[in-house]
Amino acid sequence: MSRPRLGFFTRLLDDGPAEARYRLAAEQIRHAEAYGFDSAWVAQHHFHAAEGGLPAPLVFLGHVAAQTSRIRLGTGIITLPLENPVRVAEDAAVLDLLSGGRLEVGVGNGGTPSSFSAFGQDSANRSAIYAQHLAVLVDAWSGRALGDDGNHLYPAAPRLLDAIWEATFSVSGGARAGKAGNGLMLSRTQPRTEDAPHATLAEIQRPIVDAYHDNLPDGVPPRIMASRTAFVADSRAEALRVAEAGLGRAARQLRAKGHPVPDGGLAQLIAAFDVHVGTPDDVIASLEADPTLERSTDLVFQVHSVDPPHPFVLRSIELLATEVAPALGWTSSTTADPSTELSRA
Repeated sequence: MSRPRLGFFTRLLDDGPAEARYRLAAEQIRHAEAYGFDSAWVAQHHFHAAEGGLPAPLVFLGHVAAQTSRIRLGTGIITLPLENPVRVAEDAAVLDLLSGGRLEVGVGNGGTPSSFSAFGQDSANRSAIYAQHLAVLVDAWSGRALGDDGNHLYPAAPRLLDAIWEATFSVSGGARAGKAGNGLMLSRTQPRTEDAPHATLAEIQRPIVDAYHDNLPDGVPPRIMASRTAFVADSRAEALRVAEAGLGRAARQLRAKGHPVPDGGLAQLIAAFDVHVGTPDDVIASLEADPTLERSTDLVFQVHSVDPPHPFVLRSIELLATEVAPALGWTSSTTADPSTELSRA
């Protein structure tokens, strides 16, 4: 594999009001840029603060673009069935221009089912609506006429055709992304099926990656993002203490919603949430056992579902960039001194 790109994914789940969450997330992205990360990603969640609290990712990334200069900025994801695709195309085109061509657009048909009714949509129709809206995005960025009056997107944004990423849990979704020549976004965790309750995440995602490659047009380079939960601390005891609090909280929230979560101690929760946790050496060893990473072009790390306090997130970013990612084949594309970069923020 050629040099992988290194990404950071923030879910905006810090304790505090919305403005504090947005401020801390922006600081985390600036920190990631200072330590050489290639990309930063945010998720879209409507209505529910406990799930992420960021309904307008392009607005937020516009704010972050003004505070950064190099790091690529991505949506992971925009819930496309809930959006007017022409407006998404316009907003993305403007943001890409203002950020100097740094936007990456991850899209998917997911989202909390209960959110759909507020947008006048039926969650049961999400796949069909997603396909329709994605086709409109592609038409807009391709310069094709939109609507019966022959309108064309302004500003034009043909570069964004090569910045589309599709998130999926399914083999059919992997095939769809490959056939379109888009990037493939793999989740940090996935539900296990009844017939394979103990399957590893790599075993679940292998057929998705296979389907993507099998359908990728000749000459189109693959773009495969492996999102993984990785929380790194200076000592294993510290990492496990913070992880126990965060994963325990996540388990209680899922059980309250009726989702099955294995009983047992911290080790069971780490396995259930597909978490890589510990010192740099611990996390390196854990990630090296994941063969999906060998087939990925982008390694994107997040701390969810550990969701540690902000200072621990910043330290984890530092350790990922300076110790973990280099052991996995990543080299920084920048020679910036983090202390110098951070002093400018």
